[in-house]
Formats: sequence, C-alpha cells, structure tokens
Amino acid sequence: MSEEQRELLFDLLTKKAVYGLDETEQQQLDGFDRVLVTDEFQSLEMTASAISLAGLETEEPLPAHLFSKIAADAQSYVGENAADETKILETNRVYGRDEIFADRPSRSWFAWLGWTAAAMACIALAVNIGITRFQKNVEVAQERPPVEIPKILTTAELRDQLLSSTTDTIKAAWTLGNVKEFTQVVGDIVWSDEKQTGYVTLRGLPVNDTTKETYQLWIFDKTQDPATPIDGGTFDIKSGGEVVIPVNAKLKAKGPQMFAITIEKPGGVVVSKRGKIAALAKVETPAG
Repeated sequence: MSEEQRELLFDLLTKKAVYGLDETEQQQLDGFDRVLVTDEFQSLEMTASAISLAGLETEEPLPAHLFSKIAADAQSYVGENAADETKILETNRVYGRDEIFADRPSRSWFAWLGWTAAAMACIALAVNIGITRFQKNVEVAQERPPVEIPKILTTAELRDQLLSSTTDTIKAAWTLGNVKEFTQVVGDIVWSDEKQTGYVTLRGLPVNDTTKETYQLWIFDKTQDPATPIDGGTFDIKSGGEVVIPVNAKLKAKGPQMFAITIEKPGGVVVSKRGKIAALAKVETPAG
C-alpha cells in the first residue's frame, strides 16, 4: 500500500468515525481490504469515544470492577487482533498476495494511536475526577460550622451545676464525729432527690492509709431503717486541701435527713458498726 493510499484510508476512516461518509466516499472505502478497514475503524472509533469521555464532567469515580473489565478487554483486544493479523499474512502468502501487506507493520500505527489516546483520556479523566472531588470536599468543609467540643466539667463544677439547675437540692454542713483526733473537718453535702445526685465537699479530713482503711458515706433516709442507712459509696483522701466527691448511693433516697462518714476496712462494709464516725451532717435547711 502506497503512502498516498494510506493517507486516503486514514482520511476516510477519520471522517467516518467523526461525521460519517457520503455515497462516493463509502465506495472509495469499500475499495480497500475489508479486514484492514474494520480493524483500523475500530481503533479510530474507540479513540473518538475516549476523547469524548475525557471531556465529560463527572463527580463519580469509575467503579473498580468496570475499570478492571476495561483493562482486561483491552489486553484481550490487542492480543486477539495481533493473532488475526498473523493469520491474514499467512493466508495471503499462500495465495500470492504478499505485496498487499508488504509495507504494513506488525501492529498498525492507527491501532496504537487509538490505545494511546484512550489511555491518555483515562488518565485525564481520573485527574479531573480527583480534583473535582477534592474541591467539593474542601467547599463542604468550609461551609460546615465548626464542631464545638463539649467541656469536661470538674467535680466542683458539676456540684455548682446541680445547685443552679434544680429546685429540690438540699444542703447540710459537716460537723465533727466521735473520732477525737479529727478536729478540723468542715464542708457540706448537697443532694437532689429528683436527679438522685449529690456531692460531698470536705476540708480537714486526714489522708487515709488505703491498705488499712477507707472512708464510707451513709445516707439516713426517712424511708429507711436508721439501723441500716443507705450506702453512699467509699472514697479515699490522698492529699490535703479541699476535695469534692460525688455521692454513689446504692439505693434510691427519697428524703435524706442526715449523712455520716465512717472509717471502715478497705472496700467498705454492708452495715457499719459506727465505731469511728469521722463527720456528721444533719439536714436543716434547703440549699440556696
């Protein structure tokens, strides 16, 4: 095939892939080898489709399974057509028509042009999708209001919040118990029946040896037998100064009248003998 014939074939195939051919042009194209025309036209048609696809605007990524199928089909297409060309060459040699394909390379440059353009189009499309999605994410992040991280309140702040948010909170001041060595215990306890929540504030309670003893709170409720007050939980004093301790009532309190802090063995007890009472607090007036 001469260079002039090659250029004519390329012009006809390009026009057919993009615009279509009129009757005269179609007759010219029919004059070329049918297998050659079909092979080259498929390459150009694929190139046109790939370039058109690259120009589309999309925000959705190509599904992984579809990408894998396209890649597999591409490899299959190249391999099968290469094998077909070998068969065509052998057939024409048998029938004495070697001159028809004498100047044809092992793989038509039209086909390679098609695959190269398709690959570039896919790369451009992937880059465009990536940039578009990144820009969209940035815009969404900029429009979204900042997330407010809730402040973690200290036990003292929780106590103040309880006092300001409820109307049934009671308060009782600590006084000395029966332990003669404890002479400077002061503070108070606040409690809400509605929220079943309370806090003990203490100053002057000595640091305890946790291997030998612990402090335990008791709630004397009007609905409970005084001999078995409600266990309000155990706690330890690890340093001097003021401490605020949450009440951990084991039963629901419905009207505390008095609170007591005793010294017990590590882990606390179910019923206290009240041999060592570190402090007492009798409810007299509501909190305010």
